[in-house]
Amino acid sequence: MSQTIEQALSYAKAKGLDSLDAQVLLAHQLNKGQTYLIAWPEKQLSAEQLSAFQSLVEKRLSGEPVAYLTGVREFWSLPIQTSKATLIPRPDTEVLVETVLQNHSAEPIQCLDLGTGTGAIALALKVERPAWRVTGVDRMPEAVVLAKQNAQQLALDVHFYQAHWCQSVVDQSLDLIVSNPPYIDAEDEHLSQGDVRFEPKSALVADEHGLADIRIITQQARRCLKQAGALYIEHGWQQADDVRQLMIEAGFSEVGCVKDYAGNDRVTYGQLK
Repeated sequence: MSQTIEQALSYAKAKGLDSLDAQVLLAHQLNKGQTYLIAWPEKQLSAEQLSAFQSLVEKRLSGEPVAYLTGVREFWSLPIQTSKATLIPRPDTEVLVETVLQNHSAEPIQCLDLGTGTGAIALALKVERPAWRVTGVDRMPEAVVLAKQNAQQLALDVHFYQAHWCQSVVDQSLDLIVSNPPYIDAEDEHLSQGDVRFEPKSALVADEHGLADIRIITQQARRCLKQAGALYIEHGWQQADDVRQLMIEAGFSEVGCVKDYAGNDRVTYGQLK
């Protein structure tokens, strides 16, 4: 039995699905914008379209993230392709991009994004700073493939390659390093809640109460950055003091911290002495 767009959305609401999620999923299934749903509520869905939408509704109700169901998430106004091999780009990570842009001019520099995932951070920086030479690395080959696809789709000249942190970076070759590394403690209760349940643990969890990878990055960044080069790291809301100390121990000065949109400490940065 066929249904109209309006009826399909009502079905999703009756099942308990958030209205916005339902609109995003139906628009995705129809390959239309969400405004189409508003303009054509009486449009009849085919049996195939309705069945596919109902399947998406059930998957979302089971907790699967919308970004994985649609294969895309907007970040810095860019449509970023996503997959289950990578972390889903989050609004709070835009604070990292904002902070970097506020502190660095458009003059050409060498910038590296460590643990790039979808490539979202690197691509956002390249959009705003076309003269920068931006590179992204990730140790997961699936992430590198996805980041390259995003760069190609967005027609942005960002180079992505497989590597584990700074292992293949030439000494004193970079002006700027940015990273949103794994920083969640393996025992954190939030790992069993919400969208995080479906995301790769390798992109979320780190030893030493979430600080192991941050420690490695701060130590390796000292070798890779030019004199007065800068490092920016996203971290957990309770980790600012620890990250600050790691940066100072690695030889960074003028260490500062920026809060996210919820008022939590989120990005710590410093300049190499």
